[in-house]
Amino acid sequence: MTAKYVKLADTIREQIKSGELRAGDKLPSISQLREEYGISYGSVRGAMLVLKAEGLIEGRQGEAVYVKDREAS
Repeated sequence: MTAKYVKLADTIREQIKSGELRAGDKLPSISQLREEYGISYGSVRGAMLVLKAEGLIEGRQGEAVYVKDREAS
């Protein structure tokens, strides 16, 4: 069985690759993702950490999490 955070990371990664989510787009809040996917705070956090490590997203302190512009990196 695949861990819930891995499934969420895969889903968001696919949305970025398909163009559904573009550079600069704001991701839903942790609460929204928890509700939408029926998973815990820890699972959402884990997915965010994986995507951040891959350079796909960036968190802005006190703001939100955004899709990173890979061309600008």
